[in-house]
Amino acid sequence: MTKRIVMIVVSLWVFSLITIGLTGEAKSQTGKSIKIGVLSPMKFIDGFNLWRGAEMASDEINKAGGVRVAGVKKPIELIKIDTNEELSVTDAVMAAEKSITVDKVDFLIGMRRSEAALAMQEIVMKYKKVLIGVGALHPQQCTRVAEDYNKYKYYFLIAPNSANVGKVLLYHLEDVSKRVREELALEKAKLAILAEKIIWADPVVKAVETNAARIGFEVVGVWRPSSMGTDVTAELSAIKATGAHVIFQVASGPMGITLAKQWGELRIPATLVGGSSEAISRHYWEATGGYGAYTTAMTSFLRVKITDKTIPFWDAYVKRYNDFPTNTAGTYDAIYVLKEGIERAGTIDSDAVVSELEKTDYVGITGRIKFYARDHAFPHNVVFGPGFITWVVSQFSEGGKIGCIWPHGWEGVTYEGSEGYKIPPWVVEYWKKRK
Repeated sequence: MTKRIVMIVVSLWVFSLITIGLTGEAKSQTGKSIKIGVLSPMKFIDGFNLWRGAEMASDEINKAGGVRVAGVKKPIELIKIDTNEELSVTDAVMAAEKSITVDKVDFLIGMRRSEAALAMQEIVMKYKKVLIGVGALHPQQCTRVAEDYNKYKYYFLIAPNSANVGKVLLYHLEDVSKRVREELALEKAKLAILAEKIIWADPVVKAVETNAARIGFEVVGVWRPSSMGTDVTAELSAIKATGAHVIFQVASGPMGITLAKQWGELRIPATLVGGSSEAISRHYWEATGGYGAYTTAMTSFLRVKITDKTIPFWDAYVKRYNDFPTNTAGTYDAIYVLKEGIERAGTIDSDAVVSELEKTDYVGITGRIKFYARDHAFPHNVVFGPGFITWVVSQFSEGGKIGCIWPHGWEGVTYEGSEGYKIPPWVVEYWKKRK
């Protein structure tokens, strides 16, 4: 009996050694996870998208075995960091610092609000962590890299900054101008500018004011409500009184939903165009009660063939989350760009990864991604233009269908599946009655 007990104990001991050995072998094959923090205002639409895009990329990469670092496969571990940046810069800064000092992240991606992003950038650079921006677009994030490369070289922006985004909106506005003047038989159309009072919008407003006359507009006024505004009827009434034919909006917060809903309810006889970052989601359509029909929005991609990856990603996102992705779902590309940089570097050392990220030439869902060199005005920002990142402009039609209306021939670029801009029928009817 004693012999049998001894044999059982020995057998269990040997089995445990084998199990430990196998576990150790598995660990040596997969390695420690790579922690990537997603900085995001998680309670807002664009915050959801920052997380979801990263989640989709991370799941795909982990399913394929992870990130290869010097011959060892390491899984990605996403860390959700609610910055609350739409409401508090202080909260955002504290969340960014905690992610490094407490959560021990290796890399960071995301950010949405430029005021908060600029503050978070300072914190992250202090710790020399690689940070890839996706949703906050103020140019200063990249001009800082030019001014003090050694301090800010760890920052990259994977979307066009607002100076280039302003160009997209101008090209779109030029198309609208031609369409409106042609259909309403106008020599010059009247333009009202309604932009949220927030710093990223400032260069866009300035660009529109400067170029309006050149593209066939007379500016009748500029209105700057809060990005969190819940009532813009006063602004809309004032705009209607000016006889404006077109309202150019710049919105990245909930004000964009308020504006579309009240514009549609009041049947304001002016087209509502421009950029509203929330105006490509199903939530936007539902929140406006369908009054968002004919409104336009600027984003990084739609369900058109920008690259071979774009439509498959769009369809997978819709299937998984039952919503349309906004531009901040570009975290999907950010994760893949970071993965390639780490694999080329063969390490997660920040300086080594920066050197490899600067060599990026990656085709993602938003286009071909390369970064401007350190001697450019906007170093570490994505190259903007035909053949690279162009962004697109969407328009909702009746029933909640969303289509691409720009680029539509710009610099020879028309993405397969795009169509031209449509003026709301009540706007056409209103002005034709006054002829």
